[in-house]
Amino acid sequence: MISNPQIFELTLQVTESDLDEQNHVNNVQYVQWIQDVAKAHWENRASTVQKSIFFWVVVRHEIDYKQQAFLNDEILLQTYVDEITNVTSIRHVVIRNKATNKVLAQAKTIWCLMNHETKRPTRIDNDMKVLFQQKSV
Repeated sequence: MISNPQIFELTLQVTESDLDEQNHVNNVQYVQWIQDVAKAHWENRASTVQKSIFFWVVVRHEIDYKQQAFLNDEILLQTYVDEITNVTSIRHVVIRNKATNKVLAQAKTIWCLMNHETKRPTRIDNDMKVLFQQKSV
């Protein structure tokens, strides 16, 4: 369990390509945004060396859809890592309408740390765990 997780945020605007035939954001797009914010968090926090050695793959997505989003809505993606095992982490993502602060979707995803060279799961060490904690002041 990470005692003080670092919350990472990303903002985007809904485009026409995000919509389905009902003219609201397609559920598949939420999955893409969940992956995008997780990747952006990793890219923002990991060192060049860490990124050259490791990568993450999704093991499981659990998504609860709460509200709809529409064309031109500004969306706030918030993510943090909660629990870490030997090779996996549990990441939470909250997707909100930025103007209303209403939750559009919530997700709990399990990610596995992989080694680029071996393409096999690899142990998450303390240096990696620290990446996802708040920076001490």
